[in-house]
Parts: sequence; structure tokens; C-alpha cells
Amino acid sequence: MVVEKMIREQGEEVKLRESRATVYPVSIAPMMDCTDRFYRYFMRKLTRHTLLWTEMITADAVIHGDRERLLGFDEVEHPVVMQLGGSEPFKLIEAASICEDWGYDEINLNVGCPSDRVSQGRFGACLMAEPALVAECVGAMRAKVKIPVSVKHRVGIDNLDRYEDMLRFVEIVEASGCDRFTVHARCAWLKGLSPKDNRNIPPLRHEDVYRLKREHPELVIETNGGVKTLDEIETHLKHVDGVMLGRAAYDDPYLFAGVDARFFGDDWEVPSRREVALSMIPYLEEWRGKGKLLVTMVRHMLGLFKSQRMGRVWRRMLSGKQPHFANSAEELIVAALKAMEE
Repeated sequence: MVVEKMIREQGEEVKLRESRATVYPVSIAPMMDCTDRFYRYFMRKLTRHTLLWTEMITADAVIHGDRERLLGFDEVEHPVVMQLGGSEPFKLIEAASICEDWGYDEINLNVGCPSDRVSQGRFGACLMAEPALVAECVGAMRAKVKIPVSVKHRVGIDNLDRYEDMLRFVEIVEASGCDRFTVHARCAWLKGLSPKDNRNIPPLRHEDVYRLKREHPELVIETNGGVKTLDEIETHLKHVDGVMLGRAAYDDPYLFAGVDARFFGDDWEVPSRREVALSMIPYLEEWRGKGKLLVTMVRHMLGLFKSQRMGRVWRRMLSGKQPHFANSAEELIVAALKAMEE
């Protein structure tokens, strides 16, 4: 096992630490090209306590890539989870240690992404077929870092789609000391479906996630998949410890204006949509001064006025030519708000 080999090579005593998994009733899923630092900063205008996640970043990218670009984040984003992709324990150890040094609150291993490119790299959902390897990776990281290490996975893949298959996977990984599992309540059909279709076509199986929690009450279990409303969150929380929202959180961010009071007991006065938009101007301007294009940042704000009477005008102003030609973030935001009023 890699953990024992690491101990021998380092010549020091390394023990798997006691679990410290924190329960967060609500979290926002890691989404490629969506949950970057600009989106996370924006969401902190709406929720102080929801657990935020990075996009998945491979261990190789963390080790060899531009760390400021890949790992940098604002302090206001806490609590925030770094999701890693990989299956080589020594690389994951190094990447996890780097992420801990950067200040992340938790490391999560991706065992749920169904993309062909990810599977060819031997990480993501295909790893559900190799629970012993996942356990080795998790155990190795837990022996190295002090922050929690968790796993996000599917209810099944291809021919390993029975509840018993998922249960075996979880029990083997749990033996490594992992006690927090985020379960995407759909199977990943790696043969025949695109990553996009894998988010929608396989049927939801939240009942299997509920059963996992009943049979393993000692674990922190979070369900993910198809959740769109606060009432649905409340229903799921009767059966599991946490609920993760993905596309609904991105498409309708103001949904989270009601999360802190309802699920975290913090009834602070959440700003209005207009106030949120205006409050983003200094941050956007700061990053524009660093060379970041407005259009790449404000795209995360397109859904701020979803279901509002003039929401279509807001989206058009932020996704058309205006971001490319605006002289400042203030000019763009104020012009968009004014267009809605008119």
C-alpha cells in the first residue's frame, strides 16, 4: 500500500487522523467552466454558509500548472472544497498538500465525472470499478494532510449499477478513514452517453442514497442530482445530511438568497438583486485592472434576474457586445440596470 510505503520512505510515523467531516446542509456542486473563483465570489453575496466547490482540477495541473490561476481564491469564499482528479496516490498526496497550503478547507476526490477524456486518464466515474484504488488514494492523502478528504461518486456505473455495488464501493473506501460521501444520485453510463446526457438521462435514485445513510448512520452522506428548489432541499434533508445543487445554483443564483435563514439559522438581510449587481463592481474592476476580461466574469451573473420581468434584458446586456466594449465594470452594470428600468 502507498501509505505504508510513504511512511517507510519518510522514516516518520504517519497515522490516519481522526475524522473531522463537517456537516453542511447545502452545497454547490463542482461544475467545469462554471464554479471558478469569480462565480464563488459572486455567490458569497447571496449566501455566507453554503459550502462552495472548485471546478475539478487534476493532480498534475496542481503540481505543474499556474497555481495562482488554478488555486487562487478570495478569503470570503470560505468554506470552499478543492476537488481533485487523479488516481496515482503519490501525485494526489503532493497535490493535496499544495492545496492545503493554499488554504482550502477540504479535499475531494472526483469519482463521478463521466467524460471520455477523464476515463482515459483513469479518474472520474470509471474509478467506481476500482474501490481499492480509491481507498488507497484517499488513505494516502489523509495520512499527509490535516484537512478532511472526501469522495464524490455516482450511485453506479454501467454494469455496476446495483445498490449493492455502490454499498461495496463505499464500505471499501470508508475503511481508508473517509467518512464523507457526496453521491450523485444517477448512474454514469460510460458507454453510450455523453457527459451532458449523463446529467439528465439516467434516472434519479435518491432512495438509494437515503438507504446508504440509514445503513451507515456514522457517515456524512450528501445527495446530488436534479434538485431545483428550497422545498426539495428540505425534503431530502429528512433522509440525508446534506444536499448539493448544480445547474439550478448556476442558472438561478438568487435562489440562494433564502438558504442561510432556512438551513443555517442565519437570517441576515440578503441584498436585493440590484444591490448584488452594484456590489460586484469594485471586484470586477479590480480584476479588469489585472487583465481579466469582463465578459469572462459577468457570464456568471446572467441568471441573477431569472424569472424577473426584465431579466431577459439583463442577460442580453451582459452576454452581447456590451461587455467587450464597456470602458468599466460600472458602465456595464449601470447600463444594464438602466436598460431594465426603461
